[in-house]
Amino acid sequence: MKRTLVKFRNSAFRRYLRKYQKYAPLVFFIGGFIFDSLTLGRIDRLYDLIVLCLHMSSLTVALYLYNLADDGKWKNTVLERYQEYLPLAIQFFFGALSSAYVIYFSRSVSLSKTISFFIILVSLLVANEFLKKQISNKYLQFSLYFFVNFTFFTFMIPVFIKVMNTNIFIISGLLSLLFTILFIFVIYRVSPSTRKEIHIGRILGIVFIMYASINIFYYFRLIPPVPLALANGIVAHNVEVKNHNYVVTYETDESYVFWREHRLKFIHNPGENVYIFTSIFAPTDIEKLISHRWNWYDDTINEWQVIEDIGYDITGGRDAGYRGYTFKNNLKQGLWKVEVITKEELILGVVDFEIIINPTLHPRGLVVKNF
Repeated sequence: MKRTLVKFRNSAFRRYLRKYQKYAPLVFFIGGFIFDSLTLGRIDRLYDLIVLCLHMSSLTVALYLYNLADDGKWKNTVLERYQEYLPLAIQFFFGALSSAYVIYFSRSVSLSKTISFFIILVSLLVANEFLKKQISNKYLQFSLYFFVNFTFFTFMIPVFIKVMNTNIFIISGLLSLLFTILFIFVIYRVSPSTRKEIHIGRILGIVFIMYASINIFYYFRLIPPVPLALANGIVAHNVEVKNHNYVVTYETDESYVFWREHRLKFIHNPGENVYIFTSIFAPTDIEKLISHRWNWYDDTINEWQVIEDIGYDITGGRDAGYRGYTFKNNLKQGLWKVEVITKEELILGVVDFEIIINPTLHPRGLVVKNF
């Protein structure tokens, strides 16, 4: 074993690592993101659950080992040889967890007010690279740890117990808060260097402020209702169910508009129905009431007016999402949006369109697609 270690220290590979050491955090950061992007799929898939649990457990262990390394706890042990790589491991797991959350949230987030929380996640993912020189800052360590820990619990608990609602979110947040505080106290107690570097009241204050801030985001419905995700949201001229398939007829936009399936300008003839088709992914066995909230923009008062909420129940498990639709007729001309919301009024997504009533115009680019 010792001979192998000596060969490694004197090898060309070791010298290569030393030479390009400053780029190592970036490589680990990109590696974590690519790994998750290629391997993560469904939040309720066994592989995904194992990977996220391993990331979170490994991050906890790496932070513990790193904070005790300054006290010489690993001197004359096997860990002493590898403690210089602990910052890289911490950054890798921070990056991997952040990228996983970005991947999952990107399937739930809409270009509405929930985008703000998604931007925070993306900022955390990018900041992970630029904060590599500050990873020794224990205030930063524990703050980031609490954030990813909070998100981890809010993802995992609904998946395991097959229930998601406001009470479950509160319970998940409290568990992550207690777990983080316990973790901080353990390190604070066994690490003299940590006691010198941080004030326990200050770090707990930071954690509680973050906890309160996330709950405020939730209260104002700024957090998407993960692990639910809107797979499709289309305004259509017709929706039929044939042989367990949903046959949807809708207008398509120009080919370069790749981010949206339907055309925003909807040619409407009075008396005809306007359909909203959605497919929503939910983890296996989760049952949830979903509503389509139809809104019309009243330009005389410059405000959105809620016209009607139409709800239906969904059951999770289908890869392509649970399919459903609502419809209305004799819609007013102008801007419309249909918010896809949960019972708690958390927004899964928004289907935007504009009703055009003109007898001389006809729907264009019509396609018929099976879902």
